[in-house]
Amino acid sequence: MRSLRIRKTFLGLTLCSLLLGGMLFSFFAWDYVSHRIEFQELQRLRIEASDQRQNMQRLVLDVERLQQELASLAMTEARIRQLANLEDDGRLIPVAMGGQPDEDNFSLNEIQQQINALQIDIELRRQAQQDVRNLLNDQISISRSTPKGWPTRGWLSSYFGKRKSPFTGRTVMHEGLDIAANTGTPVVAPADGIVARVTYSSTYGNKVVIDHGYGYQTLYAHNSRILVKVGQRVTRGERIAQVGNTGVSTGPHLHYEVHLNGVPIDPRAFL
Repeated sequence: MRSLRIRKTFLGLTLCSLLLGGMLFSFFAWDYVSHRIEFQELQRLRIEASDQRQNMQRLVLDVERLQQELASLAMTEARIRQLANLEDDGRLIPVAMGGQPDEDNFSLNEIQQQINALQIDIELRRQAQQDVRNLLNDQISISRSTPKGWPTRGWLSSYFGKRKSPFTGRTVMHEGLDIAANTGTPVVAPADGIVARVTYSSTYGNKVVIDHGYGYQTLYAHNSRILVKVGQRVTRGERIAQVGNTGVSTGPHLHYEVHLNGVPIDPRAFL
């Protein structure tokens, strides 16, 4: 047997060294782990910051695109209003913005709010533009449906109003114009419309009536030939008949009437 004698001082130093070494190891291990966690957190924050910058840049580009679209809509609406002879609504054309976002002055929420406001304004502009377009289309339709111009080439032989009848000598109401012309001279529609009646009567001879809508109707009498049928759609300038001398007539001519809401009016206002 061998006996080993260890002094208490040595044993104490050894235990203290082991304890100190354990503490140092624990400290460095904790420090390493904490630094590792901090490094990972820093990497995550950097990625988030990069994503945020990219999102902000994308949102700023969206704002610029929306502002350009709004400016284009505003200019288009102004041109349409000018064509429709409407007053400007007074809304200013927005100025487009762009460039690198300033992180100190802008936030994602603020830019998103601006985008939402622009989208609402764009939708309102589009609705207003569509309303103006509809109004302009109505004006064009009314213009195309309003009689305009001479229905045939010739000269006026009798006017609208009271006159002495060439057959009885009595004063009667002449509800149209008589346009003297050679037999066979083309008769054209002075406005767009639909042929409402094609008839023959002892007084008017071969007669055509066109309904133009918006309360307008036109009548063409004493024709030698009718070129259209009931229900046919005609456009301004389209041939509908030929001048003749049918019915009660003193010579080749076109009897032309314009009615508004069923009331005969002087066609000279539309020549």
